[in-house]
Amino acid sequence: MEALHLGLIKSRDELFITTKLGPVFADKDLVLPAIKLSLRKLQLEYLDLYLIHVPIKLGEEAAVQWPNIAKDMISPIDIKGVWEGMEECKNLGLTKAIGVSNFPRSKLEELLSVAKIPPAVNQVEMNPTWQQKKLREFCKEKSIHVTAYSPLGAYKDVWGHKSIMESNVLEEIAKAKRKTKAQIALRWVYEQGVSIVPKSLNKDRMKENLQIFDWCLTEEEVKRINQLPQQKAVYFAKTIAAGNSFDFIDQLDAEL
Repeated sequence: MEALHLGLIKSRDELFITTKLGPVFADKDLVLPAIKLSLRKLQLEYLDLYLIHVPIKLGEEAAVQWPNIAKDMISPIDIKGVWEGMEECKNLGLTKAIGVSNFPRSKLEELLSVAKIPPAVNQVEMNPTWQQKKLREFCKEKSIHVTAYSPLGAYKDVWGHKSIMESNVLEEIAKAKRKTKAQIALRWVYEQGVSIVPKSLNKDRMKENLQIFDWCLTEEEVKRINQLPQQKAVYFAKTIAAGNSFDFIDQLDAEL
């Protein structure tokens, strides 16, 4: 909110602020306290969008033990109960919209079967090398907007790969259009009709990320990108479970 206080923006209405219900708070009775805590930290009266981070519940001590979490501290969430808490947040005006993140089709179907207010958004990993075609088709059918995180891929010590930044196809298209590979990847995601959440701390790259709206990919270029080999980057079993075996997390990874 510093930009608002400094007059860099005129009003709160110019901002669209999203945050998530963390796995430790993924319990019906904890949803309302969790959003109130987030609002206090953000110094806001309401959010524009509140998402369930992942269909996983972590025990209270998980943050202390991270990433070596014991098996009895992690479980699937009670989707019906947690979503009732999310609906309460919206009904109280604490958020304008509610949605989910990292939900495969099976979890969305379970949610839609009990929801009074359907999820507005499903935020998932999506990029040219993990295109999520079937999940996007299902979300479109159910009027659930898709937001793409890791649109440029993801690379860390515990998960990820460099398939986008090392793609020869994207490099050839970038050279032909005098763009960067990142811009080609972001433009492809944008042309799929989804919103994009790129991450950068580099000011020049931030500017480049915004320079994708006054040009288009050709049909042939899109076709080449659509044929790229697919490789998932974000595996919750590796990130959350620290290499331990959790059947339902492995299943979630497989479905996503």
